[in-house]
Amino acid sequence: MAGKKKKQIKVTLVRSPIGFQPRHRECVRGLGLRRMHHTVVLEDTPSIRGMVNKIDYMVRVEEV
Repeated sequence: MAGKKKKQIKVTLVRSPIGFQPRHRECVRGLGLRRMHHTVVLEDTPSIRGMVNKIDYMVRVEEV
């Protein structure tokens, strides 16, 4: 299946992780988000979705 394209999501940090739980800050860094309003495009996998769901109050997610 050479032509099959993998699903991707676009994640944007919209709230600062300062002052929140250390585990939540680690999720932000693990997703590759470095600063406010920084956007990354990631593969839509269960592990990525788990991190996004944990910090859903800090990020905005869009399907690509």
